[in-house]
Amino acid sequence: MNAIYMDHAATTVLHPEVLKVMNTVYHEEFGNPSSIHSFGRSARKVVDEARQTIANCIGANEKEIIFTSGGTEADNFALIGTALANQDKGKHIITTKQEHHAVLHSAQYLESIGFDVTYLPVYENGRISIEDLANTLTPKTILVSIMSVNNETGIIQPIRAIGELLKTHRAYFHTDAVQAFHLIKTDVKKIGIDLLTASSHKINGPKGIGFLYVADAVKINALQYGGEQERKRRAGTENVAGIVGFQKAVELSMDMMEQRNTTYKQYKELFLDTLMRHHVHYMVNGDQKEAIPSIVNISFLGTNVETLLTNLDLNGIAASSGSACTAGSIEPSHVLTAMYGNGNERTTNSIRFSFGMGQSVENIQDAAERVAKIVNRLTAKKGSD
Repeated sequence: MNAIYMDHAATTVLHPEVLKVMNTVYHEEFGNPSSIHSFGRSARKVVDEARQTIANCIGANEKEIIFTSGGTEADNFALIGTALANQDKGKHIITTKQEHHAVLHSAQYLESIGFDVTYLPVYENGRISIEDLANTLTPKTILVSIMSVNNETGIIQPIRAIGELLKTHRAYFHTDAVQAFHLIKTDVKKIGIDLLTASSHKINGPKGIGFLYVADAVKINALQYGGEQERKRRAGTENVAGIVGFQKAVELSMDMMEQRNTTYKQYKELFLDTLMRHHVHYMVNGDQKEAIPSIVNISFLGTNVETLLTNLDLNGIAASSGSACTAGSIEPSHVLTAMYGNGNERTTNSIRFSFGMGQSVENIQDAAERVAKIVNRLTAKKGSD
C-alpha cells in the first residue's frame, strides 16, 4: 500500500528545481554576504537578486523585503516590532480569534506587557465581518493583523475590503499570507497592505526561510541584535542557499499559479465526490465559495479526531487536524471553535486534507476511497456499540 501525502498545508515537497539551485549555491556561493571581498560580493549579488524577484511578485520595493527564518518569526516581528515602535500613538491592536498561533501568541505577549488586543469573531462561513472591524477601530488602534487565508479551513478573508477600510485610518495593516502567497495574486500597494508574511516551505521551497514585507513608511523595531543585516532590521548572517531556493520556489509558483488553482480545484471536487459516492456522512467547514482550492476541512459525523488520524495513518493517508491531542485528551481546534462555538461536535471530528505537488487524479481518488472505508467502518462500529 502506497502512502499518500495529503498535508501540503503543513509543509510541501521540495521542488527538484529548487534543490538544484540550492546545491549550486552551496557549492559556489559559500561567501558571507556581509564580507567585502569577491566571495562576499558574489553571495550578496544572489541575495539581492532574490530580494528583487520576491518584491516584484507582490508589487513591493526590494528594500521592503526582510528575510526571516520563516512565517513564525515574520509574524512575531510584524506584531511585536510594530507595536513596540508605535506605542506612543496608542496601544490597541486588532486581530481575529482564528489566526495562526504565531500571531495569537504574539498578541497575547503584547497583552501581558500592557497592550489592549481585540480578537474579532469569526462566523460559520469562516470569515470575519468588515462591520465588526470598522466598529472596533479606535483612534488608539495602531495595528490590524488578519490572515489572508486560514491555514485550517482554507477560507479567504476579505483582505481587499480591509485594506480599503484602513486607508482612512492610521493603523497599519498586517496579513499572514503564508497559505495564500502561491495561489492568490497580491499587490500590496494597491490593496493597502503595510506588512505581509510568507514562508518558503509552504510553496515547495526549503524550510527555515521566509520573509516579512514592511512598507517603507512603517515604523518597526528590530527584535534581534548583533549585526546590521537586512538594513539593520534583522541581525544574523543571511541563509543564502535558503534565500535562493525560496526565490526559485516563488518563480515557479508565480508561473504555475493558474495551473495549480485549476488542478487543486479538480482534486478537491474529486475527493468530495468520491466520499459522497461511498455514502460518507460529512460536512465541509466554511463557505467553499470563499476558499482556496488546496485545502478542505471536513467534519465526519459520529467520529473523533484521534481515532480518525490514527486510522488514516495506519492506512497510508497523511492528513492533519487543528485539534491538539495531549496525553489522550483532545483540545478542540481554536479555528473551528471560533466558527461554531465551544462544545460543537465539529471542533473535535474534523480533518484537514490539503493538495499539492506530486499528487495525481489517481491517488486523490485512492485516498478518498481509503478515507471513505475508514469513516464508514468507524461509524458502523459506533452504531453497533
